[in-house]
Amino acid sequence: MKVIKNEITYFATALMFFTRIPVPFKVPYSSEIMNRSQKYFASVGLLVGLINALILYLSVQLFNLETGIVLMMIGSVLLTGAFHEDGFTDMCDSFGGGYGKEKILTIMKDSRVGAYGTIGIVLLFALKFYSIQALGTVDLFKVLGIIVLAHTSSRFISGTMIYTHEYVTDIDTSKSKPLANKPLKGTALVTGFISVLVAFALIPDWRLIFAFTLAYLGKIYMGWYFKKQIGGYTGDCLGSVQQVCEVLFYLGTMIVWKFI
Repeated sequence: MKVIKNEITYFATALMFFTRIPVPFKVPYSSEIMNRSQKYFASVGLLVGLINALILYLSVQLFNLETGIVLMMIGSVLLTGAFHEDGFTDMCDSFGGGYGKEKILTIMKDSRVGAYGTIGIVLLFALKFYSIQALGTVDLFKVLGIIVLAHTSSRFISGTMIYTHEYVTDIDTSKSKPLANKPLKGTALVTGFISVLVAFALIPDWRLIFAFTLAYLGKIYMGWYFKKQIGGYTGDCLGSVQQVCEVLFYLGTMIVWKFI
């Protein structure tokens, strides 16, 4: 019973950290619990993806595909509190306007959004909208599964940064945000990958392995760039990897549907 209770606590912690979904019981907090919750990052992505797919399906029935996509994107931002999008804009501002590790990290913790962040998030949303629109025009029901798979896979891939790169401590530790940043021993990655397999089961198409691979290659490149510039990753870097990998999954799906 204690093991089950602990796992529920870890999942609830991940759910509270990444979404605005209320948890109907008090969840204890500690840095260890926060770190152990990383095994459920992909599971939260699976849930978020399912809710997004449901919003899109219902919206298309009431309006049309384009309106449904916008409503889904609004719903996603409200559901997650723009958690990953905020990391993406911070990443754009800091790496776009900063020179050197200290300057980049200083800009990254600034709550204001600059030109690089604004331009970056507009272009990201545009890519997300038009790629989903192109996929939905071909097959609406399949794109619902793609959305679930993209959300799940991107959160799993983002979480692997913890195992492949070093965490960069904020230069002002008093303003450091809570973050799971220590690799877990055992089956943590396996637990996350099971959620990816569950998402794959919703749309069993072997060609989508290419989309997953493309998303992971995006993570490899971003990880290399982060290491080159600041020596590793921050929480904002993880958020940006999730957003970019989600879009890369949509683009990868467009490629395989068109050419394979």
